[in-house]
Amino acid sequence: METYIALRYSYFMAKEISTAEYQALAELRYLIRKFVGEGDTVARAAGLEPQQYLLLLALRGLPEGVEATIRTLADRLALKHHSAVELIDRLETHGYVRRSRSRDDRRRVMVALLPRGEKLLELVARDRIGELRASGAALVHAISALLENGGSSRHVKPAANSSRRGLGKKSG
Repeated sequence: METYIALRYSYFMAKEISTAEYQALAELRYLIRKFVGEGDTVARAAGLEPQQYLLLLALRGLPEGVEATIRTLADRLALKHHSAVELIDRLETHGYVRRSRSRDDRRRVMVALLPRGEKLLELVARDRIGELRASGAALVHAISALLENGGSSRHVKPAANSSRRGLGKKSG
């Protein structure tokens, strides 16, 4: 397993990081931070703390078939369970979400988005989607610059005794 990871890493990683790659990575980071910062401002203007907006978004945007448990929401927001509980407490106090026990397993707590929370979420999300549609091309460009540079011929070649085909599959 260690050999697979080392070969895969060395195959896809350039010997040296170019100035263009540093610039593209810095630009991507800048654009992401700018987008997130502007989103925080929009959320606050709507009466939500940024983390509250993110939890509402995570709740509304869960993939089909994924249950909206506190654990799931904590995972989606990279929060500790108790931090997610506190955040949900605040949202529930404002009437944005409701908690209920699972019918199948009373230990599991489900979270549901209420109409009041949905309205605020839509207000902020509409702005963020509009911003992405208006200026998202810069994000795409920064990502493309990194991916295109990653496809150059400056990569380390796989070891002579390994086949390229073997790099794409895990054994075991």
